[in-house]
Amino acid sequence: MPSQSRSIRAMSILEAVAKADRPMRAADLMSACNLPRATVHRICCLLSERGYLRQQIGVRGYVPGQKLIDFANLVQASPTHNALRHAVLESVARRVGETCNIAIPDGTEMVYWDRVETKWPLRHQLQIGARVPLHCTANGKLYLSTLTASQRARLLNNIALEKCTPNTTTNREELELALAEIAATGVSADNEEFIEGMIAIAVPIKDAVGRFVAGLAIHAPVVRLSLSAALDHVDILRAAARELGSELVETKDTAKLSKETDEV
Repeated sequence: MPSQSRSIRAMSILEAVAKADRPMRAADLMSACNLPRATVHRICCLLSERGYLRQQIGVRGYVPGQKLIDFANLVQASPTHNALRHAVLESVARRVGETCNIAIPDGTEMVYWDRVETKWPLRHQLQIGARVPLHCTANGKLYLSTLTASQRARLLNNIALEKCTPNTTTNREELELALAEIAATGVSADNEEFIEGMIAIAVPIKDAVGRFVAGLAIHAPVVRLSLSAALDHVDILRAAARELGSELVETKDTAKLSKETDEV
């Protein structure tokens, strides 16, 4: 294997941790990055000190740290990547006639990442950067449904299932049943569970290997759009989610090609 610079070795470790679906131990990183144990330990310690990696509590392994998560969000939110994404949202909002948004998981909440507002004056405005609960929003429940049973249990154990409206499910067993149905159908709904008078539906945006990246949703006042009528737009949302997912693949392929060109 050709000699790598320190920065390339660090980047290969960050990439391996970011791509993994579980905490990566030193042995895993040695194998994935073809690096000696001492090098892996030294780089991981440095990246942990700087906040790019962190060790999962109770597990001997590394997961992305907050600085790495923030960095990834900044890249995806940059104008370079924002144009196509926003154009897709505008197309959905125009065809459906209601607000369309993308939300990403961050800790125990979902964060609104991008959105296009409906043209109607009557609307519920949740600004970019707004944080919403997992258990009673369409995007939040969608994300919960993608987790393994143990991952979801650990997360829900640290969430207060607050009663936001009379329709909010606060019973864990009832919530688990709803999440199982969402996992089976790939469609999540908020039937006035977060805000009275507002409904929403969401579908997943997935990466090249089928992992959940973000939720794509529409929401509207129930006086203008019923939940059953909103579900008629699922095919539009799914097509848009596939297009947004393909953008992620193209972005990664372009970055890979650029790296390979630099190394030639």
